[in-house]
Amino acid sequence: MEADVGNEQAFEDPTVNLLNDMVAELTGKEAAVYLPSGTMCNEIAFRVHCRQGDEIILDKTSHPLHWEAGGPAALSGAMCRPVEGIRGVFTAAQVHEFVRPKNKLMPRSALVSIENTAGGGGGTVWPIERVTEVAGAARAHNLAVHMDGARLLNAVVASGTPASAYGNLVDSLWIDLSKGLGCPVGAVLAGSKEFIAEAWRFKHQFGGAMRQAGIIAAAGVYALRHNIERLAEDHDNAKLLAEGLAQIKGIEIDPRAVETNIVFFGVSGTGLSTTDFSARLLSEHGIRIGAASPRAMRALTHLDVSRANIETTLRAIEKLTAQASQLA
Repeated sequence: MEADVGNEQAFEDPTVNLLNDMVAELTGKEAAVYLPSGTMCNEIAFRVHCRQGDEIILDKTSHPLHWEAGGPAALSGAMCRPVEGIRGVFTAAQVHEFVRPKNKLMPRSALVSIENTAGGGGGTVWPIERVTEVAGAARAHNLAVHMDGARLLNAVVASGTPASAYGNLVDSLWIDLSKGLGCPVGAVLAGSKEFIAEAWRFKHQFGGAMRQAGIIAAAGVYALRHNIERLAEDHDNAKLLAEGLAQIKGIEIDPRAVETNIVFFGVSGTGLSTTDFSARLLSEHGIRIGAASPRAMRALTHLDVSRANIETTLRAIEKLTAQASQLA
């Protein structure tokens, strides 16, 4: 609330400018733009990289495909071509296979989008070697490469790979401030100066322009200075949760699949549906874990979840599953 502010649309908000400069440096890019949400980051990137009728190659679990309200089609006129990756990670060979031949009757392949970490895959970290290979395959076909970095800094902390190493391999990428970094709102999209200049145009067109945005950008500045390394605590808590769940009868999980802060687990062995399990966990124990699908629950650890919270959650789930088995 004490942040220095100005008109961010005129590049006169010093706190917004500072945040953009910090993210550009962090990701190894020339420039960056502060946006209200990560979804807007993806959609603006698609709009810059694609023309109407173009096709985006991405994983079958990817956020833009399922959770952005059809944004690629609605906002860019672009099609999505999903790849059958493994836990959200696909290969260079698949890129080569999925690029369309030059044919006036077909969509034109224009962009490869990588989600790191892969949220739908359970928070999987893209190894830098795989990004290098996939980006190389895209370049071989003159395709641009975008990185959905909603949890990029989780990947950075888990792998030890700098964000700039990923940034050097892609044309655009972004980081979300409102997830593990703990901010109330916002994300920052980075790329070349030319890319960001065009992104500003679509920021206005999509309704993302702001005024004295420094009061929210200041949280991002704080988070980048103080909250990156602590993401390791979230990863440790996620592993603790997964290992505890593996000991509970009726719960299906492989703790080895938990790489960062996302924990998927099944509850079919309890006799409860995922929606019932989620509802009872909330109403009876005050614990919120979403039903990701009819087969899987999705738990996330973050800065508001402590080790003590994890232990409380495990006790609650153990009690709930025991009650369910008695009624079965």
